[in-house]
Amino acid sequence: MNDYLGEFEQILLFALLELGDEAYGGAIRQAIEERTGRVASSGAIYTAMARLADRRFVSARIGQPVPGRAGRPRKYYSLEPAGARALRRSYATIQAMAGGLAGKLDDAAEG
Repeated sequence: MNDYLGEFEQILLFALLELGDEAYGGAIRQAIEERTGRVASSGAIYTAMARLADRRFVSARIGQPVPGRAGRPRKYYSLEPAGARALRRSYATIQAMAGGLAGKLDDAAEG
């Protein structure tokens, strides 16, 4: 199984980790924006979540309808152990590569 995670997939899985049982599309989008300043479209989130579900890194369940809230019930996502392992490996790889290079990166960015 391909356990490589792209940047957006990593961000999504970290959002699921943070949100726990309250991880639905709107909450995921808000968590990403608050932590990164990055605006993610609902379409991008749901498309990526479908790919992650196909890889069994996340699972989804339909929540109960909320009284007074129009539309379909929310779809909640959960981080599965395989997804957590893939995220842990990805995070460890970034840490290993970046370790001790912050100063060099700052110098390179400043020209």
